[in-house]
Amino acid sequence: MSGTVIGTPLPRVEGRRKVTGAARYAAEFNQPNQAYAVVVPSSVGLGRITAIDAHAAEQLPGVVAILTHHNAPRLPYGEHRGFVDPAAGERLHVLQDDQVRFFGQPVAVAIATTLDAAEHAAAAVGVHYAAETLVTRMDAPGARAIVPDAARKGSGRILADSSRGDPAMAQAADAMRVEATYVIAREHHNPMEPHATVAAWDGDHLTLWSKSQFVINEATEIAAIFGLPVSQVLVICPYIGGAFGTSLRTWPHVTVAALAARHVGRPVKLVLSRRQMFHTTGYRPRTVQRVTLAAQPDGRLSALLHDVTAETSRYEQHIEAVTTPSTYLYSCPNVRTSYRLVPLDSSTPTYMRGPGEASGILALECAMDELAVALGLDPVELRCRNEPAVNEQSGLPFSSRSMRECYALGAERFGWAHRDPRPGSMRDGRMLVGWGMSAATYPASRGLANARVRIMADGTADVEAAASDMGPGTYTSMTQVAADTLGLAPADVRFSLGRSDFPATPPHGGSMTMASVGSAVQAACLAAHAQAGGTNYRDIIARRGGIPIVAEASSARGDEQRQYSMHAFGAVFVEVLADPDLCTVRVRRAFGAYAAGRIINPQLARSQCTGGMVGGIGMALMEQTVVDARDGRPVNASLADYLVPVNLDVASLDVAFVEESDPHVNPLGVKGLGEIAIVGMAPAIANAVFHATGRRVREFPIRIEALLGT
Repeated sequence: MSGTVIGTPLPRVEGRRKVTGAARYAAEFNQPNQAYAVVVPSSVGLGRITAIDAHAAEQLPGVVAILTHHNAPRLPYGEHRGFVDPAAGERLHVLQDDQVRFFGQPVAVAIATTLDAAEHAAAAVGVHYAAETLVTRMDAPGARAIVPDAARKGSGRILADSSRGDPAMAQAADAMRVEATYVIAREHHNPMEPHATVAAWDGDHLTLWSKSQFVINEATEIAAIFGLPVSQVLVICPYIGGAFGTSLRTWPHVTVAALAARHVGRPVKLVLSRRQMFHTTGYRPRTVQRVTLAAQPDGRLSALLHDVTAETSRYEQHIEAVTTPSTYLYSCPNVRTSYRLVPLDSSTPTYMRGPGEASGILALECAMDELAVALGLDPVELRCRNEPAVNEQSGLPFSSRSMRECYALGAERFGWAHRDPRPGSMRDGRMLVGWGMSAATYPASRGLANARVRIMADGTADVEAAASDMGPGTYTSMTQVAADTLGLAPADVRFSLGRSDFPATPPHGGSMTMASVGSAVQAACLAAHAQAGGTNYRDIIARRGGIPIVAEASSARGDEQRQYSMHAFGAVFVEVLADPDLCTVRVRRAFGAYAAGRIINPQLARSQCTGGMVGGIGMALMEQTVVDARDGRPVNASLADYLVPVNLDVASLDVAFVEESDPHVNPLGVKGLGEIAIVGMAPAIANAVFHATGRRVREFPIRIEALLGT
């Protein structure tokens, strides 16, 4: 069996559990004698609480308690910064003082015997404020850009400033020059499953059934907040109904649920409403990006400048690798990038699918399309002429780089050769047809991961790791790796995840789960196989008196990141239809060609990519959080008003993978797919819109009014 399972399109092993309802999500872990908690959000964006009137709420039927900063115990809030937490600033200390830092901040929580009673009580709590003047827009008076503390120095992936060569060459008289500013709106994640936590105390031990992409971090964070040994906090999350990064951090509602449960001495369930998810669980930050490209008449870049300003909260600094792709994606001798933050009176942004790269590539690839038009060059040809041999920023060779192959495969499968380059020249009846394309890239990362395998007397295997599965198919892909390594059938492997008492793993984000956890699973299975000494598992266990074979192993980064520049690459091609009368735009078809190393499961990989492409449709054409400048309130905090792509918005999406062998990135030779699939989609759509209409839109999402008059 060994060597035959990886690479096969195995159906999801947890599929039946999901479609029959047997899979339990965070809010479904109901406990005996459970109470319900509902958060009371602040109705001002900045200021101080002057009074809280909870008397009427406390008298309502079924109400157990109303917690505010007046009666909530002071928590230690010990130092803890997980891998996913901002490196600068301090997280919100919920219900610990009278300060309001952003609209929707939890200022009280109602606890009752039923959800209806808790909602009724929360609405009855009266909160009075001394509101202060706040700043909610990056261009508002009083807003000021700063250099991010965590990006000032060092060799990290995110730098405030980088430079090579002589960036002043961008002003050279003999060069073709394109300079433009691109604005990307704030976006919220909006997964199907809302944030939820069920908290239950047993003495000084706390169990949290909580939606989390990083159960190890959640246990450590809550232990630090409550001043507990981490061994006394257990986080359980076997299934996630979508997340896209919003569940990487431990947000205030988790602390509130634990605090409420301890206060009333019984388990408490807290589920955020859709509206509340716009308040406290992060978002993709708004960015304003200025890109300048200078090129010789043959299209070869002579200078590239990329200056970015992004929003963050006043109490924390969230940073992303927005400018990083501009330093290595293309060959260019003179490059300068800058990255600044504008602190606002809002909650803190967080990682959203393709964080940094999705925003930065959108600006860079639109600018490359503008340059292609200015030079009269085919957009694919322009990119091919600027393919680098090495990472020109670090000087490191690429561990593998199949970008040219992605361009070729994508162009062939899409039929790019039939494109008439003249804007507005292609039609289908009265509809304008536009074809656009974009490059895509995302780093191939991995972190320290652990896994445990136990081979039972019947020859089957149990494998455990504290990983997560928000939809990409972690259960299935890890089962395939274990089965392949152990020489078992997939049906004889049971993979378990989502418990903080399992072997520790990195966060389920950043496209690193397969590389990190998969490599650890492979290592643990190899160790178990070695214990068997090549003997049949059942025989060796029988000779051991029925004692299972147990092995635990780790896998971590070595020197490869100091020796190679490691990334996944892709090329996306899109066709849009633009209505010349209504100025509406629809994506009719898209094709993505990706080079992502070894593909463990082609079926799951394709699903990952098409899902990311759908997210790119939203980024380009629909998703935008609108903030009321008077108080920082998200005014479209519902799925009725915050637009996301639905089935009728998604037509033909196709994906193909360039065969790529990369022995350097990790033992499995895999590269992540979750992020790169969204990275190139939005700019490909924007470039197709220009080709269809002749109107270059530089503010996203592209709205009808931006196309009026075309």
